[in-house]
Amino acid sequence: MCANCSDTALNRRSLMLAGASALAAAPFGAAAMAQSAGAAVETPDAALKLLIEGNERYVANQPRQQDFSAGRASRAQGQAPFAAILGCADSRIAPELAFDQGLGDLFVVRVAGNFVTTEGLGSLEFGAAVLGVKAILVLGHSSCGAVNATVAALQKGNDLPGHIADLVAAMKPGVEPALAQPGDDFEARAVIANVRHNVERLKQAPPILAKLVAEKKLLVAGGVYELATGKVALVA
Repeated sequence: MCANCSDTALNRRSLMLAGASALAAAPFGAAAMAQSAGAAVETPDAALKLLIEGNERYVANQPRQQDFSAGRASRAQGQAPFAAILGCADSRIAPELAFDQGLGDLFVVRVAGNFVTTEGLGSLEFGAAVLGVKAILVLGHSSCGAVNATVAALQKGNDLPGHIADLVAAMKPGVEPALAQPGDDFEARAVIANVRHNVERLKQAPPILAKLVAEKKLLVAGGVYELATGKVALVA
């Protein structure tokens, strides 16, 4: 074989190998990009916008293709979530799915009734001060059993078993304002009132969150997830 022919064959083989390598790596590269979607978020407003856009994809049933197994090794080295969610423990809501985010993008604290506890506050302080989340979203939802139980307790004084009574007692300050408003839909108004109450608690929580909010390094917002549609409506 002549030298020119040999060089041509070698070049062709190199191109084929390079093309095959690129094709093989493409899915993993896309997965890595999806996993780090929140890494470039620099402002609180951008963090909230990313959550809203993700929820819009979820509602439209057009989520990003995500391989949750991809990136496990890199996630083991640390985490850098861009937002935190204070959500309800309700089994019908999965924040990563509802906001179409990858593992490692959201720092999630959950308790029935999505209200602030001492432990939850400490967790959110860790998320903001140590992990660098730019936004905290207090996420209530329609047909919330904890809120409904609190409404019933305020209206009828019902006796609840075990520590469920403690949970309801803790939620009463957030829910009670809804009962003073006109109208019959106490429960829907109570969900919103509870979200607003806990948003304000986080905004004013010293020494960490209040300082970050005042410095405009952290945004605290509220939203309500509609179980029937998956839509999250922000609460003013």
